[in-house]
Amino acid sequence: MELEERTSLRRVAGLSTELTDITEVEYRQLRLERVVLVGVWTEGTSEQANASLVELARLAETAGSEVLDGLVQRRSSPDPATFIGSGKVEELKLAVQQAEADTVICDGELSPGQLRQLEEKLKVKVIDRTALILDIFAQHARSRDGKAQVELAQLSYLLPRLRGWGEALSRQVGGRAAGGVGIGGRGPGETKIELDRRRIRNRMSKLRREISAMSRVRDTQRGSRRKTEIPGVAIVGYTNGGKSSLLNALTNAGVLVEDALFATLDPTTRRAETPDGRAYTLTDTVGFVRHLPHQLVEAFRSTLEESAQADLLVHVVDASDPLPEDQIAAVRKVLVEIGETHGGTMPSELLVVNKVDAAGDLQLARLRHLLPDAVFVSASRGDGIEQLKARLAERLPRPEVDLELLVPYTEGGLVARLHTEAEVLELEHVGEGTRLHVRVGPELAVVAAPYLVGEAPRSAVALAPALDNEPRRMVRG
Repeated sequence: MELEERTSLRRVAGLSTELTDITEVEYRQLRLERVVLVGVWTEGTSEQANASLVELARLAETAGSEVLDGLVQRRSSPDPATFIGSGKVEELKLAVQQAEADTVICDGELSPGQLRQLEEKLKVKVIDRTALILDIFAQHARSRDGKAQVELAQLSYLLPRLRGWGEALSRQVGGRAAGGVGIGGRGPGETKIELDRRRIRNRMSKLRREISAMSRVRDTQRGSRRKTEIPGVAIVGYTNGGKSSLLNALTNAGVLVEDALFATLDPTTRRAETPDGRAYTLTDTVGFVRHLPHQLVEAFRSTLEESAQADLLVHVVDASDPLPEDQIAAVRKVLVEIGETHGGTMPSELLVVNKVDAAGDLQLARLRHLLPDAVFVSASRGDGIEQLKARLAERLPRPEVDLELLVPYTEGGLVARLHTEAEVLELEHVGEGTRLHVRVGPELAVVAAPYLVGEAPRSAVALAPALDNEPRRMVRG
């Protein structure tokens, strides 16, 4: 339903009536922005530079534009004044005029000075990669916390790039210093930009308070899952790698799946079971990308905490991408940034190579050699899903307290909970009740303490200090 809603306002090609006389009828024409891309190749190979520009084109198309041309310049570093140098600016201006473009998108983050210089020279709108990604996030955010985080990131990006009316208002000086105006040149000055900055700062402070409150709600939800001792798995990976498809294949979650960059932003958590019956949660997180804007990492910190606090990371890699190694490096770089804010540690990682049905045999052979421990799957066809479930069961943490229990038949709820949250090794029905040999977590061990075999019922409080030490096998009698 969400996919239908997203496509419901798109223009249907070929259904238009061209009016010859526009004086009689108000004539409006909806069309996509026509953009020209420009990038600076400072490091890496030419293949990597071209892949970065191709990715920028996909981002531009996702945002709702028509890509007409693309230019790449080889430089040791971006030009501090115009990003691409004065000579290349003239060439870019000619390409924009020939293509009749109305927007230029730069493959990098522009400083406020570079942005102003390029717009003055090219006479068209200029945006950078960061603004483009922020626009896509603003289009695709659905939840309240997602919208708040996107708005905070947008304001963080906008604040240093605010520009006032420039020559339209006089400055707060007089005499000959005011551009030779002299008497009569004194005016109120350009104060509206300061008012705008103050409003932005106030709005950012309010958004941070709201996000902090929403973060506490998520902490409560995670705390309830930790209390029940259910392991958590976070699905991470490059954008459009097939994370949502993999979540649907494992849990039938029904999450939106679309062949577009950053199609889903809001994290989705679903319950799943291992082949041996142990429950765990799967969380689909926001996708990463090369040069992910630091404003997004800051704003989405509370959402990205799902990755840091999981028991296992499922790192999804797109097998059909020409440079999957670069995708893996980009994702791990962002994960390191997240880990630094949470004590410098991240959960263990399980690599999953998705979309094997869209990759060639040579590419798959190279990936199998490059990633020998990875699981190769196709979420759309279902190939390798059972193997992935088995690997998840192996990698998930197991309960560490070993108990022999005799649970009366009147306590059926506890037996059901043991089946759900613990690992049942043996089960036998006897006259006094249900006899179980189980492995449980510390909290559930406290709940089950009154039913230890061969010992009079003990209170949970009395058993708690014993469970604070090293994991042990607890058999009474």
